[in-house]
Amino acid sequence: MSLTGSALLAGVIGWPVGQSLSPALHGHWLRQYGIDGAYVPLAIAPADFSRSIDGLVRAGFKGFNVTVPHKESAFALAVRHDAAATAIGAVNLLVTTADGLEGRNTDAYGLAATLTQHLGAEALRGKTAAIWGAGGTTRAAIHALDGLGVAEIRLFNRTPAKAVALASSFAGKTAAKLSGAGYDAWSGRDVALIVHTTSAGMKQTPSLDLGLDDLPAGAAVFDAVYNPLETGLLAKARTRGLKTVDGLWMLLHQAVPSFEAFFGVRPEVTAALRAELVKALQGG
Repeated sequence: MSLTGSALLAGVIGWPVGQSLSPALHGHWLRQYGIDGAYVPLAIAPADFSRSIDGLVRAGFKGFNVTVPHKESAFALAVRHDAAATAIGAVNLLVTTADGLEGRNTDAYGLAATLTQHLGAEALRGKTAAIWGAGGTTRAAIHALDGLGVAEIRLFNRTPAKAVALASSFAGKTAAKLSGAGYDAWSGRDVALIVHTTSAGMKQTPSLDLGLDDLPAGAAVFDAVYNPLETGLLAKARTRGLKTVDGLWMLLHQAVPSFEAFFGVRPEVTAALRAELVKALQGG
């Protein structure tokens, strides 16, 4: 449908931003629901972030998704934060309100919705999960897994001190027991789920070379990387008969609350939407 002067406006801000799949994702929903609105990519340099946001809000934008390298700046710019953003310490969604920008984080929601879809709502309750990595996505994963009732979360990172520090930063904030260690301490015994949050395995880079042989039968592996859809880690897990979940599902689910905040409709993640995003990934 064509835009009118009353069109609802939103976008994704990054530097660079050309690789983002968010315009294709939100564009699909705008067409599906017949909404008079637009969702646009906004390439904004870090030095211009605050004043660009101010101008866009004055121009009527309902809000923005925020990607690298702006998540810390977005957190600082928000006048208030939702519980997830506060717990994770990062903002990927800025929503325009009457008294300023509200900072939200939808990554934890996206991962929780993904794991619920593929494993079941109660599949991880009381279980042990392992997270490979210690960056921003790891923080979202901790929040999501704790919300799903995981009893213990073990963090593993190339730099052991970083994993230990991250686990310590959540002390007293989760019901789940947290610990941190280096990759050399990795063991899959009694681990029900691996969540991989690093960039290893993206495009032509190798996946982390950590063993999966001691994982229990029925364990699952989630890889936040979605390009390629089947990373080396997921391929190895599949050949061992483990459940695998790719990162595109998380991308789709984390966009749901953003779209609702911008355009007032809570959209559905469908097979048709995933097919369109897969085509976009493949350059179609």
